[in-house]
Amino acid sequence: MSAADQGPLADGLTHDLPEGMVEWVAEVGGGTITRLERHVARREAWVVDVTRPDGSVLEGFLRLDRHPEPETSSTSLIRETKVIQALAATDIPVPAVHGRNDALRATLFERVRGRSDVDKLDDPAQQRAVMEDFIRVIARMHQLDPDELDLTRHMPNLPTTPAEAALNEVDLALTQWADFLAGYTEPLITYGVSWLRRHVSTRLARVSLVQGDTGPVNFMFEGDRVTAIIDLEWAHLGDPLEDIGNICVREFWNPSGGLEGLFHLYEQESGIPYDRFSAQYYRVQQNVRGMIPIHFITQNAHPRESLAWYLCYRYVGDRATFESIAEAAGVEVERPELPDDDDGGRDVVAEAAVWSLEHDVRPALTDAFAASRARDTELLIRLMDRRRRHGARLDEIECDELGSLLGRRPASRAEGMAELDAAIRAAALPDEAVITYLTRRTYRDEWLHLPAVSLYPERRWSPLDA
Repeated sequence: MSAADQGPLADGLTHDLPEGMVEWVAEVGGGTITRLERHVARREAWVVDVTRPDGSVLEGFLRLDRHPEPETSSTSLIRETKVIQALAATDIPVPAVHGRNDALRATLFERVRGRSDVDKLDDPAQQRAVMEDFIRVIARMHQLDPDELDLTRHMPNLPTTPAEAALNEVDLALTQWADFLAGYTEPLITYGVSWLRRHVSTRLARVSLVQGDTGPVNFMFEGDRVTAIIDLEWAHLGDPLEDIGNICVREFWNPSGGLEGLFHLYEQESGIPYDRFSAQYYRVQQNVRGMIPIHFITQNAHPRESLAWYLCYRYVGDRATFESIAEAAGVEVERPELPDDDDGGRDVVAEAAVWSLEHDVRPALTDAFAASRARDTELLIRLMDRRRRHGARLDEIECDELGSLLGRRPASRAEGMAELDAAIRAAALPDEAVITYLTRRTYRDEWLHLPAVSLYPERRWSPLDA
């Protein structure tokens, strides 16, 4: 019996997809699912092959939202799918949409040819050619007429002023996460939002469709040409220079040969003027609005989440945010001294668990997703042990530095953070002092969480064009 005669799912394939998903995918593909593998990624996705009766194969990429999101949400898969469908009618390369099921909150995309890891290329000349082609694609996208794309009805809070273009997505994030933020005190977020409001640009060349999280790894390529722009969950109408900041952020996480000359190429291709402060501003803007849901997940992660990755995003991202604020503000921040890495003694239980995962479990796993989860577990055990050894000492350091900043040493780190948060809201402290303290705190937090940070080690901002 051929695979296509077996029903919606070939024998031996397992999954935990919602009821009705397999049947829908098989129907869209017109055959039997003969490959079904969980993709290793932050957002849930599955690699799918559907074999048809004639032997042809639909190679798909299944994305789904397990929890309902309003279409206007910045993370709505329905909205992202509509953006991709609109771009498919232009010369912007995007994945084909084989099917969309709003009831199941799922989209079956084409599995685009090529690769996304431009940061892993060994040939600097190829890497540069790919990045330049990508810049040309983004420049073309920013020149599209938003009205002709017919996306305005799917996107609330359309900007009409420079301030709205810069802050609408920040305000949307604050609204979406209002319940979480109401019970969460975090001066990093409070100051980041305050800084964005006080330094918003007065210039806006035009309103464009922006990807909102664009740059290395969020596009596919073959040879030295882009085959598709992917991951448009944050796409919206705004200042096209926001995507310049987004490219900086993606290149920070996935170093791809640096940024020198790329933004002047963008200016030539798009006709939209580039300026350095806008790049700095939008580096901060993306990090601040991205920081909010990442902080939420690290505080409230479901067991199915890859928590080690989110902890890495949080503590590397917090540091990157405040380095960027400090650079834009012209504040020089000295890296703080840190405790001896060997302080705190051994934990033989933690060592045994890590050894077993590293030597007995992971080598025996053939499933990529299971191996990734085992690696996450190993990192989380290392992290718990590191917090045990160093957490109390770092809390004392925070209280000492908060005492110098606030004029009174708090009794605990939590008390000090609450007092600092209130002082930031009241604009009661000098910017330079706040930036200096918060940046130093992010260095300490990142060091404490080194096991998770090892997933993206030694990340640094690439220099910006003047």
